[in-house]
Order: sequence, then structure tokens, then C-alpha cells
Amino acid sequence: MGRSTVLETTRTHVLRAWHAIERMCRRPQVRISFDVDDTLACLPHHSAAEHSRLPMFIHRWLGEPLRIGTRSLIRDLRRQGYSVWIYTSSGRTPSYIRRWLMLYGIRVDGVVNSDRHQHVLNLHGVVKPPSKYPPAFDIDLHVDDSDGVRLEGRQHGFRVVVVDPQDEGWAKKVLDAAMDVQVQLAWQQPQKHQLPSLKRSSVLTS
Repeated sequence: MGRSTVLETTRTHVLRAWHAIERMCRRPQVRISFDVDDTLACLPHHSAAEHSRLPMFIHRWLGEPLRIGTRSLIRDLRRQGYSVWIYTSSGRTPSYIRRWLMLYGIRVDGVVNSDRHQHVLNLHGVVKPPSKYPPAFDIDLHVDDSDGVRLEGRQHGFRVVVVDPQDEGWAKKVLDAAMDVQVQLAWQQPQKHQLPSLKRSSVLTS
């Protein structure tokens, strides 16, 4: 192989790598959400809790035990450029959830509770929606303990990673799933999420 051929081949590979980097830089920030019950807030016999410098009575008054590993996991996700949300089917208010997480030094970018979930899907006239529908909030990956939510993800086209409350390796499982989503989105043309193909009474245009 001649020198010019080698140079041309090298140039081609460099250009391909550069274009791949450009595509990754143009992609929107990946948004990942976490369920609360039995995912981040676990019972003592399921998981150890994160340590806090605040007295225990303050936590009993203001919040719940936070699953060990949550703080470092969210720190790693943020360092890698992910947007972190909470998506719960409970009635916990966004202010309560933010305050609870702040006790552990954790900040989230958004909170979806049962009221907000229902409100947004009602605006679009969706009848019998799934218990959670992350694409309605531009969420790319949802973390949950429920196999039922995973089944809904398969039915309605959204990504779910299920973590068992007693799984000590749950953080790595979430990081691996987040990286898989990041790679997928980096090579796809970003498209706005559509509402699920469910029975609707009417659909409001935005």
C-alpha cells in the first residue's frame, strides 16, 4: 500500500470519527427519571440508607431513608451530562421531594407526581393512559422497581430499567442502561416524542 493510500485511509477514518463526535455534541441532553417507592426510598430490610449529617429526627420529620448509592449514582450521572428527574405515581408533592433529596445534597431538574402525570395526559385527551408515560415529559430512560412499568414500556414504546430493591449492584445497572440510551440517541436523528397509540377522546394540538 502506497504512502498516499495510507494517508487517504487515515484521513477518512479521522473524518468519520469527527462526524461521530459532532453528532454526539448535537444531541439533546439525555433525561433520566427515577421512581421513589422501593427504588430510591427503600425499607430497611431491603437496603441500607445513605448517611446524613443531620439528626435522625429531622429525617423522620422531613423525609424518608434514601437508598444507599443514590448520591454517588446521581453525581456520576450529572458528571456525564445527564438530566435527572423524579417520576412517581404517588401523591408526594414536588416541594416535598425536592426538600427530601436536598437533605442528602441531591438536586433534581424536574419532578412528575401523580397529579402532574394525570394533568398532562388529560390535556392531550388520552383515555386509560399507562401508570407512567415518560415520553410526555421528554424523559429518555425511566428507572423503576416494577415489572408492570417495564411491560408498559414495551407496549407504549418507552425505555425502562428495572432495579430490585435488594440489588446491591443497582447503580451499575442504571449507569449501563443510561450509557446504552446515550449511544442510541447519539446515532439517531433527534425526534420529538409522540404520545402513545392509546384510545383517545380527542387530541389537542400544541
